[in-house]
Formats: sequence, C-alpha cells, structure tokens
Amino acid sequence: MASRLNSASSGSSAAMLKSAVSTSIVLTLALVLLAACSKPVEKVEDIRPVRALTLSAGNVNTVAEFSGDVRPRIESRLGFRVGGKIISRKVEVSSLVKRGQVLMQLDPQDLQLAQIQAGAALKTAQSNRDLAKAELQRYEELRAKNFVSQAVLDAKQTAYQAAQSGVDQTTAASRNQSNQTGYATLVSDVDGVVTSIDAEAGQVVASGTTVVRVAQSRDKDVVIGIPEGQVELLRKVSDIRVHLWADPTKVIAGTLREVSPVADPVSRTFTAKIALPTDSADIKLGMTAYVAFTSTIPNAMIRVPLTALVRQQAGSAVWVIDNGAVKLAPVQVAMPSGNDILLAGGVTAGQTIVIAGANLLKPGQKVTILDDDLAVRDAALRGNSGAAGTSTSPANSTTGAGAAK
Repeated sequence: MASRLNSASSGSSAAMLKSAVSTSIVLTLALVLLAACSKPVEKVEDIRPVRALTLSAGNVNTVAEFSGDVRPRIESRLGFRVGGKIISRKVEVSSLVKRGQVLMQLDPQDLQLAQIQAGAALKTAQSNRDLAKAELQRYEELRAKNFVSQAVLDAKQTAYQAAQSGVDQTTAASRNQSNQTGYATLVSDVDGVVTSIDAEAGQVVASGTTVVRVAQSRDKDVVIGIPEGQVELLRKVSDIRVHLWADPTKVIAGTLREVSPVADPVSRTFTAKIALPTDSADIKLGMTAYVAFTSTIPNAMIRVPLTALVRQQAGSAVWVIDNGAVKLAPVQVAMPSGNDILLAGGVTAGQTIVIAGANLLKPGQKVTILDDDLAVRDAALRGNSGAAGTSTSPANSTTGAGAAK
C-alpha cells in the first residue's frame, strides 16, 4: 500500500514540474515576440543651454580697485614731560580739541615744592651777590687811597664774579623748575581729534609715556594694500578716484603720496597712502573707502567676464561656439580689470564664447544659446563670420570694446 502511495506522489511531482517548465517557455517566447515588434528607443542628443558673448577688441580702460580706510596723515602720541600721578582727564575718545586745550593733569604738589626750593636758592644767591658787590665797592675806595693792596682788590673782584655766576645758575634752575611745574598740565599742540586714551586718572606714569593720541583733522589719507605684482604699474597711474562706502556716488580725486618699500609681513602687500584734498571736512577718520586706479592700455585687448575662463593644467581657456558646437581655445590672460579679465591672445574679435555654464561642457558638445542672447545666437549660427559689433551679455548690452561688461 505504501509503495503505491509513493509512486503516485512521484508521478504528480513530475507532472507539476513539466507544467512549470512549459509555462516558462511560453512566457519567454511571448516576451521575445513583443520585443521584436516594439520600435527601437531613439537616442536624445545632449544639448546644453548656455549664455554667450560675441567678442570685440579695442583700447580699454583698466580699473584696479582696492579697499581701505581713512586715517590721519599725522597722529601725535602725547605724554607728560615729567613723571607723576594723573589726577584728572579732560577729554574722551573722539573729542574734538583745539590747540592749547587741556587734556590731562598731574598732581603738581611735588613740582610746586621743588619750584619753591629753587626760588629760595635764587634769593640766597642774589643776597650773596649783593654782599660781594658792596664789598667790592668798599675795597675799590680803599685801593684808591692806597690803604689795601691790589691783590686784595682782585680777590674781592673774583668773589663778586663768582656770586654773579651763582645768581645766573640759580636763575636758570628756577626757570627750569617753573617749566617743570607747567609740564604737570598736558595740552594739545594741534587742532584735531582724540583717537586713543592710554592712561587713566590715578595712574602713575613716567616721563615720555604716551597717555593720549591726537590726530590732526586737516590732512587725511586712505591707506590700502597693493599686491607686489602691481606696485610698479600703479605708481605710474595718475587717474586715482576715491569712493566712500557711506556715499558711493561721490567721487573724490586722490593722489598717490607714499608706497611702502617693504611688504607687510602678514598680508604680503605693500602699504600705499592716497592723499585726500584738504577741503574734505565731511570725510571722517575710520571711514571705509575704495580706491580705483584707472589707466588706458594702448594695445587693443579683449575683455571677457571671469566666468568665461576654464582652468586647465596648461593655463586658462575659453569655450568657443562654432556652428552650434563648442571647442576649447587656450587664451593668454593679460590682467584683471574690475570683475572682468583682459585677454592678450588666443581668441579674436567676432568669435562667440560661453560666459555661463562653461564648467559643464565637453569638446564637441552641442549647445543652445538662451533666448536673452539673440544677437549672440545669430552670430554663432553664422559660424562667427561677422565682425565685432553690438554684443549682449546676461547683465547689460554694450557696443565695441566694452562688450564684456
């Protein structure tokens, strides 16, 4: 009985396996037939949208701009000419002061006592001189009557001269001590503004220690840092314009007054001072300013936005559009000009280059110029055969040499 059940079970499993195999074969054949009947998938060409610019060449004005701050040309570090204890401070930081105005005072008690002592010494010397003078006059009378010898008269003459020298010495000492007493009051020697307070009341300071800084308000400079590669070039520029951050519309003519011969050890730039006109009373110390050096380059150059450049191991390059495709063209960079770059070679006027989306391209790739750049698109479709003319960038429209901006 058991053997019959086993044989029946084996037959049933074989039948199920055969049925599953048949079903799999049928499904495979159906998929093959469907695939044979379907249309092949069309390959979509990768066309990148870009912004472009038609190049133009000409004599351009280069602008090198640096930021800085307004500083006084002369800042005096004032201190007492005698040592002592500060008892009062009369000014605050940013206080406007006049010539002769009191800034700080020392305790004058010790100086006044020394002055009294010097005065007493002067009176003693004057008394000794008067006594020596009276004796000299008496001995002159006696000598005239031949009651004393000439040697005695010479001794009295010498005593009088020594007494007179003592008076001169003590007079000078008394005047010096009087000056020392006056030095207990610190006054400003110029018209200006207080920029720093370096000592407070109650502090004991030595002679010559800086306690107050006063900047002259008449002469001012804008201090900037110039990269070492542009120092000699900017020395020759005469068109220097200063713009204040507080009033960008106001243009102030400046003059390059001084360039440091040594680079700053931290920034590695050379400190330059731009002199401002003396009548610029509305310019406050510490204001932020921008200095623009403008010069005209005699050779024709091409200006392109900084976004058009592609960095390579061999140097810089730009994507040139020709018949709807791009190719990489190495270029020679001359110098920066504001937010743009001046090119000395590698491309010619009339060519169309990519100025936005350059980092996503590859050689031979098809591109489409955005609708905003209609004039550039027309030039690109003509195969860059036209000459340089009106060009439109994403930000503005320009004609001629200023096409990049």
